Amino acid sequence: MDQGDEGARWKTLTPAEREVAYSPSSCIGGDYSSYLAEYRDRSAMARAMVDRSQEHAYGPSPSQRLDLFMPAEAEPGDPPPLLVFIHGGYWQELSRTDSSFAAPAWVDQGVAFAAIGYTLAPKATLSEIVAECRQAVGWLHDHADKVGIDPERMVVAGNSAGAHLAAMVALTDDLASAAVLISGVFDLRPLVGTSIVEALDLTTADAHALSPALASVDGFPPSLVCWGEIETEEFKEQSRRFAANLRSKGTTCTSFEVGARNHFDVILDLADPDSAIGRGIASLLDGSMSGSS
Repeated sequence: MDQGDEGARWKTLTPAEREVAYSPSSCIGGDYSSYLAEYRDRSAMARAMVDRSQEHAYGPSPSQRLDLFMPAEAEPGDPPPLLVFIHGGYWQELSRTDSSFAAPAWVDQGVAFAAIGYTLAPKATLSEIVAECRQAVGWLHDHADKVGIDPERMVVAGNSAGAHLAAMVALTDDLASAAVLISGVFDLRPLVGTSIVEALDLTTADAHALSPALASVDGFPPSLVCWGEIETEEFKEQSRRFAANLRSKGTTCTSFEVGARNHFDVILDLADPDSAIGRGIASLLDGSMSGSS
């Protein structure tokens, strides 16, 4: 079953306290616009740097698109692994065009990279957003031969709300060989009744149904769970508890705190294969990760 409520700090917080505890910008003075600009600018440079890039529609809506960045031609019969990235933004901000900043680093390592777009709230409910992300990764899995990737080596990654979505994808049988969950929200119940999710109109029933922390994680793929040092205690605790739950159910899971990083810049380490996050992804891609605390 799920990780339960035992020791859950959020239940002792007032609604006003939960607003602050789940506002990651509260740790950096409130203004995170420079980080969004950095995602956008670095992603634009990335798209210009990678010669072999493709846009694919995984559904009929204009928002149901993904960008796929491919390494140099692989040997016949030896397609590259794939790192799929699902962006954050509390399900309400950002897009796939802000999400390709890590593509050149991984393409240079012989790894394909995909940035997923999805319909944002309030145009889509959270249930619909989850379904779109599953549909996108399912499309990549089903079209692996056509686009030239290895469907048996697909690592799904996300940060913040994107980590929630990546976890929801990883709960789906056979879609992901591994998951990378960075500064995620895995139990949505603390968000109910806060202004953070007004655009989602999130109900208690929604929170129960769409929380990875409240789902059965039996069979969850090998995972890396991490967070920044400069984060609210609630964000840190969400990751710690979810990682512990995965390990308790037999999933190989490495978890750690990234020093001197906040909620908004920790994801930039995704673009550095020599960072702790990058090394963890490499281990997941080659199947060599061993469980740790």
